Amino acid sequence: MPPIEIRRLRPVDEHLLDNVADDVFDEPVDDARLKACLASPGHLLFVALDDGQVVAQAAGMIHRHLDKPTELYVDELGVSPAWQRRGIANRLMDALFAAGREAGCEEAWLGTELDNIPARALYERRKEPVEPAETFVMYVYDLRDDA
Repeated sequence: MPPIEIRRLRPVDEHLLDNVADDVFDEPVDDARLKACLASPGHLLFVALDDGQVVAQAAGMIHRHLDKPTELYVDELGVSPAWQRRGIANRLMDALFAAGREAGCEEAWLGTELDNIPARALYERRKEPVEPAETFVMYVYDLRDDA
């Protein structure tokens, strides 16, 4: 059995998301959104492939500030339950962090729900955190015209 491959997706790799294991993404992948993401230079999408099937994914964005150093925002991390606890999430985070460093990022940050204990355990086991986890308030605004 070949090892799990970690790959950064490029526009020519869209077809790889035709074969995705359960629960890798929160919702079905939308083709137009996928094309826009892969075409955007500041967006990063890495997947874990097991014999051609996407079994995990990690997405991030390069955030360039006018008054602060460039940072990597880790937007999504999902591993299909059948492939969890095999180190895949750590390998995906390593790949995102390496791409962030290559893009000139000085820090990376992410958020998760307070009750997402498995994710919090993963993040707290990593050696990179420079600050303890903090709580913040999030606001969501509907930007659709019909809202």
